[in-house]
Amino acid sequence: MIPMKSKHTRGVYPGTFDPVTYGHIDLIERALTLFDEVGVAVAHQSPDKTPLFTVEERVVLLRKATRSMGQRVTVEDFDGLVVDYARKKKAHAMIRGVRMISDFEYEFQMALTNRKIANEIQTIFLMPHESYVYISSRLVKQLAVLGGDISSFVPKFVLEATREKYKKNGPGCHPREGGDHISV
Repeated sequence: MIPMKSKHTRGVYPGTFDPVTYGHIDLIERALTLFDEVGVAVAHQSPDKTPLFTVEERVVLLRKATRSMGQRVTVEDFDGLVVDYARKKKAHAMIRGVRMISDFEYEFQMALTNRKIANEIQTIFLMPHESYVYISSRLVKQLAVLGGDISSFVPKFVLEATREKYKKNGPGCHPREGGDHISV
């Protein structure tokens, strides 16, 4: 058996996180079992998405959501290509969540494109816990704008921030009692 060289590993988990969900938090926790450090990279923009929260608000919400994970998790925003950001951070891999087979086709195409641009950075696909497989930020926003209960999908502070956003712009969110499932 050849001894493995021990090295410090760093993964980058990019996304818009608009808003951060329990599924995102679960993937960060899973990534910490594989990497010494996980950098959560909050995208300024995505060509196919209109954000509810500003990038600054998303960074604050993610920092609060990951506070209990310690210094092995960092959260910051980035603009531009994620592979450029990953290179700048000396990341070994990009972490991508795959919930359903429908996610895989898009993620596979992105992974191959990123490999062509930055062959030295691997893409790692992680699946969330099965109780979070159907959760997406898009679904959370659709429920919230229609006044649905999102407390099973996001931490309480995200629920409150989302409710505040929609109070200014439309229908509010109606939380259930005991909706906060994670301590941050």
